[in-house]
Amino acid sequence: MEMKVQAKWLGQRHFQAEGPSGNTVYMDASREDGGTGQGNRPMELLLMGLVGCTGIDMSLILERMRQPVKQMHIEAVGHRREERPQAFTEIHLTYYLEGDLQPAKVWRAIHLSEEKYCSASASLNAKIVPHLMLNGSEIPPLDIVEAEEHLPD
Repeated sequence: MEMKVQAKWLGQRHFQAEGPSGNTVYMDASREDGGTGQGNRPMELLLMGLVGCTGIDMSLILERMRQPVKQMHIEAVGHRREERPQAFTEIHLTYYLEGDLQPAKVWRAIHLSEEKYCSASASLNAKIVPHLMLNGSEIPPLDIVEAEEHLPD
């Protein structure tokens, strides 16, 4: 399977990109790096793609598990190398969910997204560290075996 995207140079460090969806994204460097500040930085878009990918997975998986999500947002904090290329080395994903949700099922959904479904996370060469905030409380991580053991029959 292949995917094609293209980017058109708009001057200085500013680009307009479009993919198969037909939606437009603008990218630019910071003003310090000669950009105009009229678009997202490419590394921002990588993190945005990651949270979008896992968010889509999570909403679908939790819906199939009959877990009623009232609210969800996902925050990514990426840690990058100091030297060039300044690749991400570790990314912390914090899932903020509200609703009548079973923590074990939410952790199972997180593991399924990260290990099976999210193409964005599979494409990154960075350690991904998940965190879960459920209804305002931090829920400690469960590995996939523990999560399955806590699920009701």
